[in-house]
Amino acid sequence: MKRIAPSKFRTAALLLCTAPAWFRGAFPAVQNSEGTPGSAAEKAPRIALSADSPLRQQLKVEPVPAGRVPVHEVVAPGRVGFDIGRVSRVLLPTTGRISKVLVRLGDAVSSGQPLLEIESPDAEGAIAECRQADAAVLQAQSALHKAQADYERTRDLLEHKAVARKDLLASENELNQARASLEQASAGLIHCRRQLEILGLRPGVPDQRVVVRAALRGKVIDMAVTEGEYRSDTSTPLMTLADLSVVWVTSEVPENAIRFVEPGERVQVELVAFPGEVFDARVTRIADTVDPKTRTIQVQAEMPNPQRKFRPEMFGRIRHHHAEQSLPVIPAQAMIQTPDGTYVFVERSPGVFERVRIQTEPPRAEGIPVRRNLSPGDRIVTGGAMLLLGMERH
Repeated sequence: MKRIAPSKFRTAALLLCTAPAWFRGAFPAVQNSEGTPGSAAEKAPRIALSADSPLRQQLKVEPVPAGRVPVHEVVAPGRVGFDIGRVSRVLLPTTGRISKVLVRLGDAVSSGQPLLEIESPDAEGAIAECRQADAAVLQAQSALHKAQADYERTRDLLEHKAVARKDLLASENELNQARASLEQASAGLIHCRRQLEILGLRPGVPDQRVVVRAALRGKVIDMAVTEGEYRSDTSTPLMTLADLSVVWVTSEVPENAIRFVEPGERVQVELVAFPGEVFDARVTRIADTVDPKTRTIQVQAEMPNPQRKFRPEMFGRIRHHHAEQSLPVIPAQAMIQTPDGTYVFVERSPGVFERVRIQTEPPRAEGIPVRRNLSPGDRIVTGGAMLLLGMERH
């Protein structure tokens, strides 16, 4: 073996001691978990940075907070939809020409507000029919008065033995027929007036237009009608109104988790449109059958929407749990993903960092819960962790 002169050792040591501080800090001392440099250890080696190291200034170190993390949590994708009890599809009450459209798409309407006007021959026919029914009632009343008078006169004559009993029976039969005719005419008049009432028309007033009114308070979300067109199909909606003050969130809960959800319970809703926000909803319905293809059960939750910020077809997810436990919660940028696991850098002492493998729970709005190897109050690197990882590998 070639022997190196002691003078060369002294020269190398002198060069290292007189090197600038930034040069010495860029090559930190590497220690194992026991603190003995260069020895093998099961844990990742520690990285020590001097106080004046420029790398240390780039790191962001923060204590780990504690958070309440649910136990037996159910998480399922969800979709916002209409509350079917708050949706009204406006149909034609009768055929005719659309003379006026009084609202536009997106307008807010109140219950009973006029939406459109229709000129309808059927409406004119109903008014005319009502007039005929009025006349029929008057005619039946007159016939009844005559039959009543004839019956009383015949009965008086029978008491004085001026007519036969068969004449009294015939008069009584005519009286009963007159009463039945009046009842029939009165029923026809009631039917006609009810029909006019449904159409919003007044009896005896000609040239009236049928006014279609809103059945509920809400917004016009769909429209398929234009002024001037003639419509004969009374089964096709002209427009759709929806009250969006309350919406439904429908989710597909896996079969093995449905036991944790019950009607009336509260769930939390997270929507893609509002990242980081959590909304409350209440379970109103759980389907009675299981989808044989996805092995999921449909759950519907009612969610208040006073500011109308939730729109049908928005996508998100629901969360539901029965109990909570305290766990450390870290931000996503603190984690380092490697092929053999998930890690964070923990500051063991000022300037000394160790890479620690952790076990995480599903992410939440407030951060990522950690199940193992981390405690609340531990100081971890939340910014610049990849710099330490690169230094550790080199």
